[in-house]
Amino acid sequence: MASEGDLCGIGNPLLDISANADESFLKKYDLEANNAILTEDKHLPMFKDMIDNLEVEYIPGGATQNTFRVVQWVLDKPKVCTFFGCIGEDDYGKKLSEGMASAGCNARYQINKEVSTGTCACVITSGGKNRSLAANLAAANHFNESHFEDKENWDLVVKGKLFYSAGFHLTVSPDSMLRMAKYAAENNKIYCTNLSAPFLCQFFSEPMMKLMPYVDFLFGNETEAVSFSEAQNFGTKDVKEIALKAAELEKVNKGRKRTVVFTQGDQATIVVKDGEVTEYPILPIKADQIVDTNGAGDAFVGGFLAQLVQDQDIARCVACGHYAASYIIQQSGTTMKDKADFK
Repeated sequence: MASEGDLCGIGNPLLDISANADESFLKKYDLEANNAILTEDKHLPMFKDMIDNLEVEYIPGGATQNTFRVVQWVLDKPKVCTFFGCIGEDDYGKKLSEGMASAGCNARYQINKEVSTGTCACVITSGGKNRSLAANLAAANHFNESHFEDKENWDLVVKGKLFYSAGFHLTVSPDSMLRMAKYAAENNKIYCTNLSAPFLCQFFSEPMMKLMPYVDFLFGNETEAVSFSEAQNFGTKDVKEIALKAAELEKVNKGRKRTVVFTQGDQATIVVKDGEVTEYPILPIKADQIVDTNGAGDAFVGGFLAQLVQDQDIARCVACGHYAASYIIQQSGTTMKDKADFK
């Protein structure tokens, strides 16, 4: 059984502003379907455009927060997850705090009074099949390692036995991620991260590879895997080969081999554990049941970690990941309207 504080991580807390749109909206703001970017000046008018002209939903977001909310949903036990991130002192920040508390997460936010809470435009197209994410990090971009100088905060890190941060935080405070990862390795605890987006593999390779020797579980999807392969000069686009090569990268804690988990949309999930490749078929969902693919990857990791934190085997971890992802793509945004019933 999981206990309070067992899962701990850092991320970019964002309030998702989610709406359905058509391809012309993507073109208007130079966005691509099934991609995740950080906003530039040209994207900033998009948020008002969405609020004024589309039917929007406000949902607590940011990849790591999404994952932790799913963990809490699966486990249905308060405060298993401790989350660190930075928000502004504003209404959006209050919405995030309330949303995380409602989900059962212990959110230990660093508050920045000078910058607004971060937001993420989630533009859903093709009847829910495709999603484009554009994040305006704002306050989330100001998290810094000093937050861990507060003894109460660091004590919560020490209490954790399993750690997870999505790769997006590499753009904000890689030193904070590295501090947590080193602590995990030194104390024989498990550290997990996610490739998260092709641009991270391409443009944030240096901090990513500084973190990699401490990574016990590496998550990603097939597109991110190929980008990672290109950045690391693996010389292959075969997802299985990439997973094998990623598993064999340098590792500090040599007593625990790295496990690599790559999802592939509606294709089987690939897992490399102890040098062996296993494929796990997904739970098939009919096209007309898919509402929104936004958050499917975060949900998969949430389901996976909900079992890993209970020391379950890999097959059960993947099965719960598939269960959570299949549930989320039948909802609008990363929302859990029913009690989890994973068996």
